[in-house]
Amino acid sequence: MLALARKLNQSIVIGNNIEITLLEIKGDQIKVGINAPKSVPIYRKEIYEQIQEENKKAAQADVDMKSLKNLFNRNIK
Repeated sequence: MLALARKLNQSIVIGNNIEITLLEIKGDQIKVGINAPKSVPIYRKEIYEQIQEENKKAAQADVDMKSLKNLFNRNIK
């Protein structure tokens, strides 16, 4: 992990198109601004972990292949 010291309103750049700016320090909270292309998903870590867990559950779910085939055959005409 790279640890960088920044002052208020200073930034770091990741790659060529992501900029993170320190916007506010209030007690034990720090507000950061992220400037990135819309195609780059940005999540808080706890939300990202929830998404990953749900994706794992969905990938492991048992699929009733007969029902799935019937669904597609019904909609394709």
